[in-house]
Amino acid sequence: MASHRKPRPRILASTAPRAAVGVTAAAIASVTLLSESASAAPAKPSITEVKAQIDTLNQQAEVATQNYDQAKEKTDTQRDKTNQLLAQVARKTEQMNESRRVLGQFASEQYRDGGIDQTVQLLLADNPEQFLNQSHMVNQLSATQTEALKNFQIQQEQASIQRSQATASLTQLTNAQKQLATQKKTVQTKLAAAQKLLNSLSAAQRAKIAGMKKGKSSPASYSYSGPASGRAAAAIKFALAQRGKPYVYGATGPGSYDCSGLTQAAYGAAGVKLGRTTYDQDKDGVAVSKADLQPGDLVFFYSGLSHVGIYLGNGQIVHAPHTGAFVEVAPLSWMPFAAARRVA
Repeated sequence: MASHRKPRPRILASTAPRAAVGVTAAAIASVTLLSESASAAPAKPSITEVKAQIDTLNQQAEVATQNYDQAKEKTDTQRDKTNQLLAQVARKTEQMNESRRVLGQFASEQYRDGGIDQTVQLLLADNPEQFLNQSHMVNQLSATQTEALKNFQIQQEQASIQRSQATASLTQLTNAQKQLATQKKTVQTKLAAAQKLLNSLSAAQRAKIAGMKKGKSSPASYSYSGPASGRAAAAIKFALAQRGKPYVYGATGPGSYDCSGLTQAAYGAAGVKLGRTTYDQDKDGVAVSKADLQPGDLVFFYSGLSHVGIYLGNGQIVHAPHTGAFVEVAPLSWMPFAAARRVA
């Protein structure tokens, strides 16, 4: 009798392990790629890009410098005003002390004569004016005593006003000094960042950047022979004589300058008084267009008017560039033109 065996079920190869293996391989590959990407060093900026970053930091420092100059001028003005008010208070105090001495003599005389010491009563009164206006008091005082009492009262009122003014001025001076410190810190922070970036370069890279900057400026042997005359010519002559002197923020000469310090000194030597900052100098004289520039005109750069130079003609200016640089002659096209003023 033939035996009938049940056919064994056909075992199909499971795809689960293979899928798991496939996923695991993909994950490992992804992790490897991510690891390689994370460990890859970022691309170093080119010399041109580094120079652009340094130029930006220097320009930001120039903005901060003009704000510093403005704060310093405000502080100096407020300090002078405060000193004057304090001197007035001191003089008025001396006058009051003298008046007290005279009134004290009157009181002593009344005491010796056995009279009513009305002068002392006046000095101790809560309302001296009301006390003085009492008719019987006025009648019993001599003309000299009456005048002395009135003077003392006026001096008291004036001293009170001057003390209030001096106190308010001192408060304003303190605020101005805080603003000055803030602006100074901003300048130093920007300059330190630029210097740090420069220090990160090799000597060869720094030399290359220096060469790129020199390529934009005119040679030191540049001599001016333009059509300017009078005060404009005198200002140009002075500015050109400062070539080679270092830029120092807040400086107005004679050994160093910032940009507005140079233009102010140059025109000061020509007998023209200019404001201290680029913001002030942009209000001096009259406005002129770029197309109508003449030698001697002040030329302002950047949208915030943070830099200024003196136009020489032929597309050239003389200016104090930025920290680390020196007064030089350079092309007008070096920086974005913003405005111009004719002050002579």
